[in-house]
Amino acid sequence: MAIPGFQEFMLPVLTSLKDEKEHHKREIKEFVSQLLKISEDEKSEKSQNGKHFVYSNRVGWALTYLKHAGLLDSKKIGFYFITDEGMKALRSKPEKINRIFLLQYPSFVKFIHPITEDGTVLEKIYDRDKSNVDLITKDDPQEMIDNGYQIILSGLYKEILEKVKSCTPRFFEVLVVELLLKMGYGGSIKDAGKAIGQSGDGGIDGIIKEDKLGLDIIYIQAKRWEGSVGRPEIQKFVGSLVGNHANKGVFITTSFFSKDAIDFVKTIQHKVILIDGDTLSQYMVDYDLGVTKVISYDIKRIDSDYFVEE
Repeated sequence: MAIPGFQEFMLPVLTSLKDEKEHHKREIKEFVSQLLKISEDEKSEKSQNGKHFVYSNRVGWALTYLKHAGLLDSKKIGFYFITDEGMKALRSKPEKINRIFLLQYPSFVKFIHPITEDGTVLEKIYDRDKSNVDLITKDDPQEMIDNGYQIILSGLYKEILEKVKSCTPRFFEVLVVELLLKMGYGGSIKDAGKAIGQSGDGGIDGIIKEDKLGLDIIYIQAKRWEGSVGRPEIQKFVGSLVGNHANKGVFITTSFFSKDAIDFVKTIQHKVILIDGDTLSQYMVDYDLGVTKVISYDIKRIDSDYFVEE
């Protein structure tokens, strides 16, 4: 069973406080997990970026929405209690509590609608008279940001790879060297460039320092291919390592490696790293090569320790 969307958490969260006592968020999460039959494995499920737990996050956003609607309140960090308005909502026995339901509360409307200094509501985000106002989604606001970011990244990766495939052989050679330098290998672009030999198929064969002191070297081969790179190509590369008395190598391609090629490098003594087109584009983004930062957002949360009085 998949974890319900965060809006489906609102009614269970409010119900968990119907005894009109103050409860810690930990107790609320336990009550809701039993009510919704959330397993321990599901509680351990992390978001796409791996930075937070999905279940805990959805309970947290449900608490935030309900608090801004005035259905529950909190006087101490981490502790919540139901309000008179919250009890009234429960007595109405709603089938569900979601964004549409909460729009009846002015404090929630103010929370989700930007308000100017003169009290004018800016462009409405939701319209109660339209069927699509609820925007029911499995994701909470934080997850929507994370997923949107992943969609942008996915498109960027594809665009970068297309650009790399269309660039000239010489540009590709420089690109590969610059990427390895940005990743911390080699001394300088000048030093690395001296070690690179050109080949006729648009790839490069050469060496680069593993570190700035040159204590070890790494043999490089890059292929601007469209089809699969198979085991024979990797075997030739390993042969080149042996011939150059090198133990480490990086094979970079704009396409992908066959299963035989991937399995082969697991069986040899030499340390060979395979970088396919998808990984190449991701590294370029990670190390800011060929990309420009457009905008960034800092997502912040309350520092609970700050508000603890001695």
